[in-house]
Formats: sequence, C-alpha cells, structure tokens
Amino acid sequence: MNAYFKQDEPDTRNLLDTGKQGVIGKALSRPEGLAKVTGTAPYSAEYQIDGCLEGVLVTAPFARGRITAIDKKAALAMDGVIAVIDDPRMTTRPAQGTAAAAPEQGPGEVDYFGQPIALIVAETFEQARHAAKNLPFDYEADEIGSVPLDPESAPRETDDGSSMSKGDLAHAMKTAPHTVDLRYRTHGHVSAAIEPHAAIAQWDGTKLTVHAAQQMPNYNIAELADITGLDEENVRLISRYVGGGFGSKLGVAEETAAAAIAAMQLSRPVRVVMSRQQVMQAIGHRSESRQRVRLAADSGGVLTGFGHEALVANLPGESFAEPVLQSSQFLYGGDNRLLKLEIARIHRSTAASVRAPGEAVGMPVLEAAMDVLAEEIGIDPVELRLKNIPEKDPDTGLPFTEHGLARCLKEGAEAFGWDSGPRQPRLKRDGDWWIGTGVASAARVHNVAEAKARVTLNPDGTASVQTDMTDIGTGTYAILSQIAGEMLGLPPEKVLVQLGDTDFPRGPGSGGSWGAASIGSAVLVACEELRGSLAEKAGVNSDELDIADGMLNGQPVSDLLGGKELSALGHYEPGKIADDYTSSGFGAFFAEVRVNRHTGEVRVSRMLGAFAFGRVLNAKTARSQCIGGLVWSIGTALTEALLFDPNDGHIANADLAEYHVPVHRDIPALDVLMLEKKDAAASAIQAKGIGELGMCGGAGAIANAIYNASGARIFEFPMTPDKVLQAMEDN
Repeated sequence: MNAYFKQDEPDTRNLLDTGKQGVIGKALSRPEGLAKVTGTAPYSAEYQIDGCLEGVLVTAPFARGRITAIDKKAALAMDGVIAVIDDPRMTTRPAQGTAAAAPEQGPGEVDYFGQPIALIVAETFEQARHAAKNLPFDYEADEIGSVPLDPESAPRETDDGSSMSKGDLAHAMKTAPHTVDLRYRTHGHVSAAIEPHAAIAQWDGTKLTVHAAQQMPNYNIAELADITGLDEENVRLISRYVGGGFGSKLGVAEETAAAAIAAMQLSRPVRVVMSRQQVMQAIGHRSESRQRVRLAADSGGVLTGFGHEALVANLPGESFAEPVLQSSQFLYGGDNRLLKLEIARIHRSTAASVRAPGEAVGMPVLEAAMDVLAEEIGIDPVELRLKNIPEKDPDTGLPFTEHGLARCLKEGAEAFGWDSGPRQPRLKRDGDWWIGTGVASAARVHNVAEAKARVTLNPDGTASVQTDMTDIGTGTYAILSQIAGEMLGLPPEKVLVQLGDTDFPRGPGSGGSWGAASIGSAVLVACEELRGSLAEKAGVNSDELDIADGMLNGQPVSDLLGGKELSALGHYEPGKIADDYTSSGFGAFFAEVRVNRHTGEVRVSRMLGAFAFGRVLNAKTARSQCIGGLVWSIGTALTEALLFDPNDGHIANADLAEYHVPVHRDIPALDVLMLEKKDAAASAIQAKGIGELGMCGGAGAIANAIYNASGARIFEFPMTPDKVLQAMEDN
C-alpha cells in the first residue's frame, strides 16, 4: 500500500493525539543507546570486511596552484603499497549534500592548503600512512602574497538572496532619539564531531556498496553515483550509525569518493579514514564574519530602523554563503530595514554548513547589539525585546505559523530569576569575581522536506520502520519508534526502526533541523494507512479504533493479520503552505557569569534556555538537543576559533588540543524549559526542529552577562580572557 500526503494547509487533525498508547512526548531512552555505549554499534570504519585495504589521503602543502607530477613508482616501491590514485574525481571539493554540484576543477588544481590530492592504498594503515607522508610530488604554487587569504581585502560579491532594503535606514538613524551603530567580528568554527570522516567501499563488478559517515544518504547516493559514473540503482550507501555530523557530513567528501574509486579500480574493499587534522583542514568549516548592526528606536523603545550587514568568506565558485541574516529577516520589527550579505572570495578551506549555519554567529551579534540599545534607552533588555516582536514577518508580510518568543522571554525570565529594570554593570562582586547576568532571544527557521518511510506490521504483532533517514545522535531511532508505536498501539520496544540504508525508502536526511518533522510525518502517513486497513479488517470505522498494547477493540492485532504482514509506504511532501507562512522555532537564553577582575577569565555559573518548537516528541532526546545547543553557545562565546596562518591559509590549530571546545569543567548545571504548543502548520505531526535552535543566540546572552558583570563590552567572538581584560581596562 502507498499513502501520500501533501501538506497545503494546517493539519489540525492532531492524529498523534488520537492514539491510546501514551508514548508521544515521553522521556524515553534511545533504543540504540546500549549498543553505542558498549561499543557494539558499528560505525563506518568498524565493519569487519575480509581483505580490506587501507587508504590514506595525501594533502597539498600550499594555498593555490597545481600538482605537476607524482612519483608513483617511488611510492609503489614502499612496503605494502598497492596503489597511488590521483583521480581528479576523488580530489574535487565536496558538494553540500543538498544535490548542489561542487565547482569543477581541472586535474591537479589546488585551491586551499590541505586539499586532498592523492590516495595511497596499502595492505595496512601504517604502511599507507608512511607512504602518504613520504610521497614525492612536484607542484607549482602561486607566490605568497598573490593569493587572497584575508576577507577584508579579497574580492567581494553580494548575495542577493539574503539582502534587502526597505524604507530609509539612514534617515531613521539620523532622526531617532536612540541609535546604535556597532561592528563585530566572529571567527570560524569546525564541527568537531567525535567520529572522524570514514568510509569503506566494496565493488562486486556491478554494484558499489559504501559504508560511510554521511548525514543525508538521500542526496549522497546521487552525488556518489555522479562521482563514480554509476546509475543510482548500482550504488548502495549505508550510514546506520553516525558519530555526530553538525553539517560536516552533509555531502560526499573526499574520503568517501576516494574509497569508492579505489575499490572500483582495485576490485578489493578499501577503507579510508581521515585524521583529525585532515578533517579540520579539508572538511567544510563555518565562515568567519564581519558584521555591522544599526538599530534606531523611538523614545519608548520601539524600533524604527533595523540594519544588519555581514561579510563572510568562501572559495571562488562555491555557492554556499554563511546565512548570517537568516533570523534577522523576521525576528524584530522596524519599518526602515537594510540587510546585506557579502561574500569574500579567498583561498582558505571550504566554508560550509556547521550547526545552525548563519544564526549561530548572526544571532549573538544582533542580541549583543540589542543589549547596547537597551542600555542607551534605559530599558530592561527583556522588555525591549518584547516591545519589538512583530505580528507578521516584517520582510514578507506573511503570518507566522506560531510565535513563541514572548512566552519564552517571560517564562524564562521568571524561571531564571531575572532582575527586571534597566541594567548597570559592576553591581555585584564576590571577592575577585564580578557577577552579572544577560539575556538573548533565539530563533531558527523551520523547514520540512519530502520524506518516505515504510512501516510494516508483522504477523507476530510487532512492527518495523524502514527509511534511509539517519540518526546522527539526535534521537531519530527513538522518536520513530514512538510515533509508530502511538499510531499502531504498540510499546516502542516492539517497533524495530531501521535507518541509514539507501535500499530503504528515501528520507529527508539529517540537516537543517528538518529531519524529525519530515520523516515523522512520513511515518504518520504510513501508519494512518495501516490503521485504515486494520479498521476494515475489524469491521469498524477508523475513528472507532481503540488500539493499544497490541490489542484492537479487544482483539489481538496479530489475529487480524492472519499470519501475514501488512505494509504501507508513507510519502510526505510539503505543499503550498510553505509559501503561506513564516515558520520558526523561538527561544530565550539567560546566563549568569563570573568575571575575574584581575585575569579576565570568564566562568558561566548558570544558564537557562526556554524553547518553543511545536510538539515535543521525546522529552529526553529533545532536552538533550537543547543542552547540546547551550554547550555550543558557551564554546562560541568563550573558546572556539579557527586560526588561519595569514601567509598560506593553513589552519594553525587543526586538532582538538588547540581548537578549544568546552569541556566538563567549563559547563555548569544547565536548565531547559520546553514550552510545547503544537503547530499544525509546521508539519503533519505539529513539530518543528530543535537540533539547532538551542545555540541560536546563546553566545549573545553570555556576552551581555560579561558586560553586566564587569563593564567589558566586547565586539569579537570568542571572548577570550585577553579581550575581556583589555575591555575592562578600556572601560
């Protein structure tokens, strides 16, 4: 059976609320959790395949130029080396994982320091690594100084899709009683997923099978087919367990392409695992940014002018531009508006999506500027934000599907113990530590994507769900077992969820925070079809079903099946509703920090996030995503920064020893409020994305708390002790 639902209008049926199993929204543990923590869940590099060769990538030691010769003979003379592969299909820059093709490159062309240029394949990893480190090759590199590496001085392009102008911002800035005009800088970030990029490829002469760490097999299979020249039906991509992605595994990168090409050439399985340094240098990072925020407000604090401009960077030819202004387009009002995004074309490693692309750096800057405006006006920062929540999208005029910002600000402030009123710095000290608090709004655009899932009721009364959708640590295995269990009247432990295999129906992939709402809706559609069939077998109307714990109106479901399985393919697709509304998750962050008056050290002592993202599908996995976002916010605020060498563009801190992510000692007890309100226009299951919302603006709350504590206004993220100390001295 096939079931199709195209959402053209809000779905107010609330089908999940008609179930009697009572598992939706519950804080259930991940069904795959035990396998993960005991080490029995196989990740991409861990499949035991007989005769598997090992591949190690060789990378370029210069920023721009070309490889002119590779001494393959010398490498092949080394112990255990089977092949040296420099196929240009393997070394091209990866696509973004959304079916957008990567730029074309000629053979041997190099566009950034650390770009993979060849693959050494050997019998053992140690032999391959030794040969890769000692491979002789010749190259022609452009002279240092002739390659654009600095975004400030590099050629620029305007991203018209992110830019807009309305009214007269300059006039508003001249005539308003209260204005701020501020410039900020943010550094680049990397995803730093626990699992490095890895792939094992097998070729049987007809079909290519690849175990790979990928977020979006539904798109990745097309990319891999294009790279290898195969038809999609001759490619199978398996990504059952993915040890974090955060955007880094959206597209097919060099390790997967290299493993596939090598396996096809050698007719033997080939494993390629990137080192941590290679991952950080060659896999897409979040762009650095320069931002300008201009705000004009009347005497009551209502915005009359809103300007947000940003400069980001990427390689020449890349279509991706860090969408810094994404939430600025609709978060606050102001009749006179200017949004402008520019892209500097430089030869550093590829800029690409990292968790909450755009908002992760755009929202903290905007929220820090709002704090400056609140001080200028002499108004409570929470009140300022509440005054400027628009009734409709200020850019498009569209209504919001549901708007939870005011509730998040109010209930978050109450739960945090926010001291209302105008703010003043340096009012509280404990010994050598200044203590202060700060607030910031959160917003993350919500999207859904086409999704398919097959749900099967088995003769024994259990069920299975199959889709190539992945679980990158976000809880997909859990929530799909809950959705199917609720709809089919089964405990989640009797629902087997099978993910990450392109032999299954195409899901939406894990990216853009659209996964749960999209694939959950497809599972709902399939289960609705199955419920209709069960009702017919039981001789009742669908609305008369009483189904729970494997019993339907007092009769075992397995009896109705009569020894046969019952299966339905659910197909969900967003319709014109996407053009009728602006849809977003919202939230508010509250942070308390301690700032050492002698050293500038900052410690976050407590932090709370209040979030509204439609229906909560699983309270435990959703809270985990929120907690993860708060941790990322602390990293963005205080520690994380890619440092590029100005001479050749190589990353100077390309490992986890020098790229400073927060550790346990950096993180206090974190509080989360999940303010559920089902959003019928957001998806068929009334849910919106949470994976990225939890870090959209949190760093701004910490910046504002630092100022409230110490009087240090800082205009560069991360706010390391040297910057804090200097800002305290300046103030």
